[in-house]
Amino acid sequence: MKITSRHLIKALAVYSTCVVTAIAFAILASDEADVHQKAIIKMALGLILFWIVIGGTLMVRFQEPISRCVRRAPLNWRVKFVLFATALAMLEEAVTVTMTNLAPVFGSEVGVAFITASANYLHTILFHSVIVFVPMFVTWSFLLGRYDFRPPQVFLLYGLVGSLAEMSMQPSNIFGGFWFFVYGLMVYLPACAVPSAEQRGARPPRLRHYLLAVVLPLVSPIMLLPFVPVLRYLYDLMNPVFFVDSPFA
Repeated sequence: MKITSRHLIKALAVYSTCVVTAIAFAILASDEADVHQKAIIKMALGLILFWIVIGGTLMVRFQEPISRCVRRAPLNWRVKFVLFATALAMLEEAVTVTMTNLAPVFGSEVGVAFITASANYLHTILFHSVIVFVPMFVTWSFLLGRYDFRPPQVFLLYGLVGSLAEMSMQPSNIFGGFWFFVYGLMVYLPACAVPSAEQRGARPPRLRHYLLAVVLPLVSPIMLLPFVPVLRYLYDLMNPVFFVDSPFA
């Protein structure tokens, strides 16, 4: 039996379900875990429910009509890919920021328990998360123009990039397979909406191209360097409050 990207995604789904269930049960049922730890678990479960389970199901269910609609838009497909992926990343962050602001509902306090860098949506996407994702999406538009990565492969590769990025902040995050879904869903639908390989002049990828698809997005935020003075100015102007360190602080 040939193992495909879809088989790997299903295996990750089973693995993630087992890991998340075990961790959630261990913390929520523990008398030793404090209310803040339990609140963070509840926030993570909210993210998984609304973004991965509900959002992912809707993306798969309406994949074809959405892809057709995007293809008809009168823009270059690379621009559409970047804009579409950015919109989905912003939607994902809307979920996470909402979860962070629900800390009191989960029994904690905003800023004590959190899953985003700030409780302010604009601050989060502009100075911490989506601003870093955009160069990655630009890089993927370049990769898809040259190599015929299928949508499930794009899902897995960007999911791996996201998992590695999360690991840089907390090493144990690499074991949470659900990060593949958090990040992979940002690019899956946009990848479904790109023209065929023949239309965009893409050729089948080789092993080195898969490695390239991991390395290039990870280093792509260097593209932001020319914009750092502007971002720094906006940072000082908006004076955001972050719960963790910000590169513009």
